[in-house]
Amino acid sequence: MQNLEQSSSLEWVISAHLIPYESAMEEMALYVDAIQQNAVNERIWLLEHEHVFTKGTSGEDHEALNVGDVPLMTTRRGGRITYHGPGQRVGYMMLDLRTREKDVRLYVQTVEAWLIETLRYFSLDAFTSPGRIGIWVRTQTGEEAKIASIGIRLQKWVSSHGFALNVNPDLTYFKRIIPCGIEQYGVTSLHHLGVRVSIKEVDDVLQKTFRVFF
Repeated sequence: MQNLEQSSSLEWVISAHLIPYESAMEEMALYVDAIQQNAVNERIWLLEHEHVFTKGTSGEDHEALNVGDVPLMTTRRGGRITYHGPGQRVGYMMLDLRTREKDVRLYVQTVEAWLIETLRYFSLDAFTSPGRIGIWVRTQTGEEAKIASIGIRLQKWVSSHGFALNVNPDLTYFKRIIPCGIEQYGVTSLHHLGVRVSIKEVDDVLQKTFRVFF
């Protein structure tokens, strides 16, 4: 079942079970259409997916190295290839930018700042890097690694898709692809960095920090 928390203009949906990627895309598309028609509130949907690789509009076939028995889905979000699965908090952001700033770059930067502030609550010094979309941290050995990916889509100034934050996924799945088309850097998670928090704790901070930026 899903947990709904609603304000006057935005609702949070938190799914308790793994959601198949295709069904999430169908539900999100219908909801975006409803926002465009001013029929529903904005929505942030927090969920975990069943194991899946997704290829965005900039993705290339060679970036899927050895997906094995895990589905590879083509999606209409921006970005390249990534992995979703249990232990990763995915956030789908269905926001009406007609009532906010109609600025794509500002929107992406605001999502980045939100995630960086969320990670700061767990004593992680996260950052962005020019030319490398997503959120990065330094590992215990000082190497840079990605901890969250971002991929969005805008239709008539209503956003969809969003972010994927690695809380405690099986990181070996990322070895089957070239994550986001970047070979020279690794992927990490909160647990891998020694921050052993639950997804519920992450959700609580995401909701708290969201109000600062949006």
